[in-house]
Amino acid sequence: MKTEISRQPTHVLVACEGHIDGKTAPELQATLAPLFGEASAIVLDLSKVDYMSSAGLRVLLLVHRQLVAKKGRTVLVGLSESLTETMRITGFLQFFETQPTLAAVKF
Repeated sequence: MKTEISRQPTHVLVACEGHIDGKTAPELQATLAPLFGEASAIVLDLSKVDYMSSAGLRVLLLVHRQLVAKKGRTVLVGLSESLTETMRITGFLQFFETQPTLAAVKF
């Protein structure tokens, strides 16, 4: 898995690519943890994520909880059909704002 961080005036954009699974989820969590102190909004571009395990879903939920605690916002962008369905079935989708593209995210 690869991540690229881009700091914007209104949010931090984190673009992810590859698999987010039991091996890479801790790396993603370690990448995101320092951002909670500097951003009230995190946009996760998942358009290039081809697989996410329950460990990855857990990291997304942790991000959401951290930002909600400080009245922040988490936006998931570019979810694949399979990831959308997995998140819907598990009930995780209800916690997140989702957008089809980065251009659709409004601040």
